[in-house]
Amino acid sequence: MAATMQAHHFAILLLPVLLTTTSRLAGGSPPPDPVSCAVDGTSDCTVTNTYGSFPDRAICRAANATFPTTEAELVAAVASAAAARRKVKVATSHSHSFTKLACPGGRDGTIISTARLNRTVAVDVSRRLLTVESGMLLRDLVKVAADAGMALPHSPYWYGLTVGGMLATGAHGSSLWGKGSAVHEYVVGIRIVTPAPASQGFAVVRELNAGDPDLDAVKVSLGVLGVISQVTLELQPQFKRSVTFVTRDDKDMPAQLAVWGGLHEFGDVAWLPWQGKAIYREDNRVAVSTPGNGLNDYLSFRSRPTSDLLTARTAEERLEEKETTDMDRCLAAQYPAAIFELQAYGFTNDGAFFTGYPVVGFQHRIQASGTCIDDHDDALLSACTWDPRIRGLFFYQSGFSVSMSKVPAFVADMQRLRDLDPRAFCRMDAMLGVLMRYVKASSAYLGKAEDSLDFDVTYYRSYSGDGAPRAHADVYDELEQMALTKYGAVPHWGKNRNFAFDGAIAKYPKAAEFRKVKDRYDPEGIFSSEWSDQVLGIMGSPNVVGAGCAIEGLCVCSDDSHCAPEQGYFCRPGKVYTEARVCRFERARLVDEL
Repeated sequence: MAATMQAHHFAILLLPVLLTTTSRLAGGSPPPDPVSCAVDGTSDCTVTNTYGSFPDRAICRAANATFPTTEAELVAAVASAAAARRKVKVATSHSHSFTKLACPGGRDGTIISTARLNRTVAVDVSRRLLTVESGMLLRDLVKVAADAGMALPHSPYWYGLTVGGMLATGAHGSSLWGKGSAVHEYVVGIRIVTPAPASQGFAVVRELNAGDPDLDAVKVSLGVLGVISQVTLELQPQFKRSVTFVTRDDKDMPAQLAVWGGLHEFGDVAWLPWQGKAIYREDNRVAVSTPGNGLNDYLSFRSRPTSDLLTARTAEERLEEKETTDMDRCLAAQYPAAIFELQAYGFTNDGAFFTGYPVVGFQHRIQASGTCIDDHDDALLSACTWDPRIRGLFFYQSGFSVSMSKVPAFVADMQRLRDLDPRAFCRMDAMLGVLMRYVKASSAYLGKAEDSLDFDVTYYRSYSGDGAPRAHADVYDELEQMALTKYGAVPHWGKNRNFAFDGAIAKYPKAAEFRKVKDRYDPEGIFSSEWSDQVLGIMGSPNVVGAGCAIEGLCVCSDDSHCAPEQGYFCRPGKVYTEARVCRFERARLVDEL
């Protein structure tokens, strides 16, 4: 009875946060600039991501930062750094990558921000081409396209990403139709600024067009080839989509996932493992004449009152305490998915009210959302869920893609692991489960080599500097290791913790071709860093081995010391994938150790 009352209390703490997402707030402080400089706004700088922390929690420093507003200024910035042989990294408006893409390393590097390179360069309606600067947000790109009667066929679901950022990481939506869901598949031209010899002024602009083999290197580049100045995209005539979410039992999910991407052009699936449910998104193109002016204003991407975010974090932390039972966690985990379903996940039929499925609307109103970055500053009375200026929700996000031929077997293994201890997966349900999106094979050297299903998992992260263990972290780690090792999955370049990238480059058949282009474009490694060299297999390993390293995902444990034995977490084999090595809580062993 006491446990039930405690869980009910946790749920009550969470409810205000969930309920405030059902209506739009009048204001909301947009996220801070990821680049901050102590001297004159351009010197003694730090750079972070929108979450305020990289996987290793390191503070990334740079000697200076520049904020070019034109291509000429961008060329001058690259030339200055190249002449001085300073390391350079590119930062975007919001820097949504979890990984250290924007960190030059050391303290002497230069940050080039593309935040002010955000204009439309050219619109060619007859050829359906749109050229924009690389710092333009997806939000603005789809609006410019719509105003010209065109549409970007596919995109990520969050519109706070920049064009250059999407190309750096291979960002995508969900589709196996046509060219697929990755934004880079619609790129037909790029202008990129790269280092050059002194005889060429230390920087040059390279212009690449469709058919140029280098385009396959540049359109997914991790930012190691130079700074993209402009991008030309091939668009389609404006169209409408019809969206319906259907929740079903997950028993036939392995078989359904094998065919769902072929049945629905924009279909995806979310799995709630503890509840044994799968949420299928039936999402297809319909005629422009189809009635409806629907809007996607996804609940998690709206501003929320800061007080509610603080309350939610307090509830999360209490749910992670050892004294909290799995029953407590599971009872609290029922609420998020139920409320999101009740509120149609933020979709409305007319921009204001949800009256029922299907929701029909124009592509630019359906494909992505992110209204928490649109609001005017309200002195942090409200903010995006992840705003690092407040001690609100703090999380990891892992993303990996499994080839379609292996998806049914992998998902069956996931379900086997769940069936061994369903309550261990309750916190996964609380984060709205595992999102699965379809990605088509790409010609890009660092794109997907095969048609794949991408798995996105979001989970609790401790604010503790030494990375306090999470409840049932072993099941998350076993799933990831199973995917990456047993099923040969590739990690998303902009997500994941360090261990996921160990050996990942060997899974890309054209990695050697990419490195050849890198050597030509930037032979001195101006745009490379220790992290990018590790990830690309050039030098070193992304693993950081030491006490507690597996708790933070900086390594895969091979010794108890890599976990937290003093807190009862020991290195153990996986339960289904026995070759996995995970940190598992063992109360009896802890008592013995003490």
